[in-house]
Amino acid sequence: MLTRSDLKQLTPYLFEIPQDWREDMRVPARVYADEEMLAELFGDRTLEQLANVATLPGIVRHALAMPDAHQGYGFPIGGVAATALPEGAISPGGVGYDINCGVRVLTTTLEAAQIRPKMDEIMSALYTHVPSGVGEGGAVQLTKSELMQVLEEGAEWVVRKGYGTKRDLEHTEEGGRMKAADPEKVGKRALERGSDQIGSLGSGNHFLEVDEIVEVYDERSAEAMGLRKGGVCVWIHCGSRGLGHQICTDAVRTMQSAMKKYGITVPDRELVCAPFNTPEAQEYFAAMCCAANYAWANRQVIAHRVRECFRQVLGKALGGDDLPMLYDVCHNIAKVERHRVNGRDLELCVHRKGATRAFGPGQPEVPAVYRDLGQPVLIPGDMASGSYILVGTNEAMEHTFGSTCHGAGRLMSRAQARKKVRGEQLRQELEKAGITVRAGSMGGLAEEGPHAYKELDRVVEIVHQAGIARKVVRTRPMGVMKG
Repeated sequence: MLTRSDLKQLTPYLFEIPQDWREDMRVPARVYADEEMLAELFGDRTLEQLANVATLPGIVRHALAMPDAHQGYGFPIGGVAATALPEGAISPGGVGYDINCGVRVLTTTLEAAQIRPKMDEIMSALYTHVPSGVGEGGAVQLTKSELMQVLEEGAEWVVRKGYGTKRDLEHTEEGGRMKAADPEKVGKRALERGSDQIGSLGSGNHFLEVDEIVEVYDERSAEAMGLRKGGVCVWIHCGSRGLGHQICTDAVRTMQSAMKKYGITVPDRELVCAPFNTPEAQEYFAAMCCAANYAWANRQVIAHRVRECFRQVLGKALGGDDLPMLYDVCHNIAKVERHRVNGRDLELCVHRKGATRAFGPGQPEVPAVYRDLGQPVLIPGDMASGSYILVGTNEAMEHTFGSTCHGAGRLMSRAQARKKVRGEQLRQELEKAGITVRAGSMGGLAEEGPHAYKELDRVVEIVHQAGIARKVVRTRPMGVMKG
């Protein structure tokens, strides 16, 4: 069993499980944390799962866990791993069930003081016009032909239909479309589950928030992003709904057979995988790209509905403000990228599960307006303390395959969270703190209470001090909508 004495401290915020800790590890496993957070990780299987990830065929440099890491399926949530192509493995557990669960932020020219008196009306409009909840249908009904187009084209299709602008696409990771998507690789059940959920928030940790910008750490970057203290921004956090979940379910089943076919053994059956250049891996990757496209289309439709609600409630007070996109990032994804490893440029399959891409300045994938600064990094927190916007760094490119944390990270299970507080009590506490709440169920609200999460300030401070992302602003909720 792994103990604290087995870990080497490399820097004040970086610890390593050496490769020789277990004979099946192909690379070391590293975790970004402070001593207190590290101690918390021994409370579940996070570090054991991280060591398991280090056994993946073709893995390079090291397996990584971010400070928001916690136990997941196969990979820890907050895990990053890169395998060398063409034969390195791709693992559905390294992406997760909610493929392209991600975050989109819209900016405004509004002042928080200006809209605070209208928050009840704004949140009611959002709750009415943005469907949410388990199995809830979406805002846009698609024919089968249209669904296939969405899976192939992602947010591009949605914008072409009038639900957004070209600027939205330019400010979305991958332009809102992964071109390796092939709808023919998506199973029948996944298509059924995705047929009516575009433009819906879902449940669990997904949310829609209206936030005030309460702290500015980097004036230059904040100005380039249209952010200022006292201003307002909108956070949208959701993913690929039932379609993505089914695609992962189908792939796990397929790869269990593929492992035997290719003679692969892993220490945990949840870590099923296949060499990237095999038919099974290519089928999963093509379907995963479809789910990613679906998620971007989903957030694009929600963003359109948010803009409509703001216009409806604020009218002339909104002026010409169309709530422009700051950026949209995905959290659960596998991407083909080029990175420098041991002095060589390699093509890699980079798994980010509960981790955010954080590309540094000068990278061509970063929108031109941000290229001198680095990619915007969107880190949502809990519904009371707020969220952070950061930028990616060259250090992240060097040490983490251009990756950083994705949020606060759960501290307790949903069942444990429900035992700690009643939903109605939590709602009253939030309302007393000036946060307008809309929620589909009080039980669901309790599951997502601030007590269920790690302290976001500490998580962000670790990645900031470690140099793998840099703080720009902090935001605090004025209104929260949960499924």
